[in-house]
Amino acid sequence: MKLSVCNEMFEGWRLGKILEAVVKLGCDGIEIAPFTLSPSVEAIPRRERVELQEMIRGYGLECVGLHWLLVSPPGLHITSADSGVRERTQQYLYSLVEFTSDIGGKIMVFGSPKQRMVMKGVTRLEAWRRGVEVFRRCGEACERLGVKIGFEPLPRTETDFVNTAGEALRFVEEVNHPMVGITLDVNAMSREEKSIPDAIKTCGRHLIHFHANDDNKGYPGTGNVNFREVFDALKSVGYGGYISIETFVKVPDVEKEAGEALRFLKGFL
Repeated sequence: MKLSVCNEMFEGWRLGKILEAVVKLGCDGIEIAPFTLSPSVEAIPRRERVELQEMIRGYGLECVGLHWLLVSPPGLHITSADSGVRERTQQYLYSLVEFTSDIGGKIMVFGSPKQRMVMKGVTRLEAWRRGVEVFRRCGEACERLGVKIGFEPLPRTETDFVNTAGEALRFVEEVNHPMVGITLDVNAMSREEKSIPDAIKTCGRHLIHFHANDDNKGYPGTGNVNFREVFDALKSVGYGGYISIETFVKVPDVEKEAGEALRFLKGFL
């Protein structure tokens, strides 16, 4: 297992300064929210993508990939009743797969709670079938470029579409594509699961990425989650991917808090 951080926690920092901090913190990689680079990745020319990949590698880091995929551009939705909206969303997901590959990433985390909710006038079964179709087609694009996409179950306070590890497992098994797996998030599991270790074991071989935070939405180690049990469960399913710190709490000193969180996590590795 390797450790990384998500770039949006360094809000307002230029990318070079972020990468310097990530190296100093002792991380192996950086995970990027595309909206922090541009409202649309389609507007980022290939030359800049190559430069970004070289810049990350120049700091001795790996680009883990992308998360918060559909924050922008506006109007995207995977289960919309409007076929035009779904097709535009499908095409933008293809663009994200290509962008991920271009900057050297291997993982795309699909959270995007608002862009997957069951909309008024759409049945849950219709939404499910549409979501499966979008991800099945996305898997084909991922396979061509060597990128995997991990569907992330999120709590009911954020979305009404795929909230638990069990639902995520059923979803990806119905998609049935080797490049489509599951991302798990500690905070989300703390809100939806009776047992975080059991949720991790439920996902088993489909688990391709992991977000570390705590039940207070802050840095791992600042809440009540038993991370010894978390890491034991990850090891029991043979997970060997990245653990990315993703926090939703702003702090005055990001480097200090992130450093403490990373030291905390390294204690379990």
